[in-house]
Amino acid sequence: MSNLDCSGKHLQHHPSGPCFKLVCFFRSTCFLLSCFYRHLLRINPFSIQICYFLCLSFLGSCVLKVLKPRTADSFRPRNIDLFFTSVSATTVSSMSTVEMEVFSNTQLIVLTILMFIGGEIFTSMVGLHFWRSKHSNLSKSTENKVDSNFLDHIDPEVPKSEVEDFDHNQTENLRYNSIKFLGFVVLGYFLVIQVLGVVFVLVYLTLVSSARDVLRKKGIKIFTFSVFTIVSTFASCGFVPTNESMIVFSKNSGLFLILIPQILLGNTLYPSCLRFSIWVLGRFFKRKEFDYLLKKTREIGYLHLLPSLHSSLLVVTVFGFILIQFVMFCSLEWNSDGLSGLSSYERVVGVLFEVVNSRHTGETIVDLSTLAPAILVVFVVMMYLPPYTSFLPIKEGSGQNPQEGEGKEKGKGKGKVVENLIFSQLSYLAIFIVLICITERKNMKEDPLNFNVLNIVVEVISAYGNVGFSTGYSCDRQVKPDGNCTNKWFGFAGKWSDEGKIILIAVMFFGRLKKFNMNGGKAWKLL
Repeated sequence: MSNLDCSGKHLQHHPSGPCFKLVCFFRSTCFLLSCFYRHLLRINPFSIQICYFLCLSFLGSCVLKVLKPRTADSFRPRNIDLFFTSVSATTVSSMSTVEMEVFSNTQLIVLTILMFIGGEIFTSMVGLHFWRSKHSNLSKSTENKVDSNFLDHIDPEVPKSEVEDFDHNQTENLRYNSIKFLGFVVLGYFLVIQVLGVVFVLVYLTLVSSARDVLRKKGIKIFTFSVFTIVSTFASCGFVPTNESMIVFSKNSGLFLILIPQILLGNTLYPSCLRFSIWVLGRFFKRKEFDYLLKKTREIGYLHLLPSLHSSLLVVTVFGFILIQFVMFCSLEWNSDGLSGLSSYERVVGVLFEVVNSRHTGETIVDLSTLAPAILVVFVVMMYLPPYTSFLPIKEGSGQNPQEGEGKEKGKGKGKVVENLIFSQLSYLAIFIVLICITERKNMKEDPLNFNVLNIVVEVISAYGNVGFSTGYSCDRQVKPDGNCTNKWFGFAGKWSDEGKIILIAVMFFGRLKKFNMNGGKAWKLL
């Protein structure tokens, strides 16, 4: 009997021995993983991401359940609340149904990991890696076909088709290498910005005793706070290890000035800053891949790499929205209780921090329930707008708006029936709000000051925009006071029924994946 392994090759050991079984198991595992990986590359990107976020959320909730919270002796979060928190961290929504100080240091680290690998920049970077893996074989075959001296020795009798094939291969190879460089640029951008942010926060907490004392009294480690807050802020999540979010740091303007760039660089200004980084690297390294990235954004197909004009107008739009909110907030809330006790400088920085957070981050220095309804409505509009919303006065078909062309290209592969059944974003949000009003109808009747429609709209739009703003719940607003009610520092959804929380979980997933449905509802014509 021959001593053969799984592939038919001879082995030194007996087939029934442990070495033979180990080799067979290893080779079988590698074969299954390679088959799964090849199959994964053929799956629709939407299916990949929904599976990714679902699996990550379930895994995160299981790990959080196994680990003991800080309040293990007095309070343990329910399973639905742990899953809600895991989904909130994974989808970078920062909606909360339990107080953050309930979680132990180890659980905070788990939430940090979930936010780190759930952020849009990280997942887009993974998408670039998948694209490279899918096209790596094509690139290698293209490189083998390319002869660097081909064009220098063209025979006049060589068929024109061969020359065109060569040019096409050269272009495809340049595109592949450009996307490869883009992946490295995104990785460097992703790591450098966050590392600098952590260093700055650590230095600030070391030098400023008032901020350091807050963490010491709450029993939060300085390093954990720094990493957790920077990862959360850059990923546009908005979770903060303190119950009160940033309200306890309202006088620490320096901390806000450190976090504001993290908010902008990780979200609304990411395309513009990414393009600027590519331009700087191109001027320094003088490689043709960088020129290709800047000039051929449509061919690259990376959602966050916008054309030059769009990137410039995006900057103008972002700061325009900030200015409008800043003026309105100062006009209506300058002398409010939320800003009382602060100097003029601290109020200016605090208001700037608040309005910057309204675009998808959600850290706050005031109790949102005390703000004027007009401010809440403006925040709802800001939370609803996609991060790369910009004023782009360009005629249709000019080729300056990549998202428009991308939507058309994707629409070609969809059946007419399915395309007509897809609703617009507002339609789905209206459905979610109606469903939550149904599940919470008893609370809306018995506790109308807390459970009013505006507060529900703020919560739903905040979950959809993956922001995290919440009006919270106050026992003082109860029409029928409950002697057992105690005010807690968690979101308004913390007082909802389990059915309402499940619907809000669906809203968070829908909001995290809304980029796949930005062109929905075209079958409806409003005349």
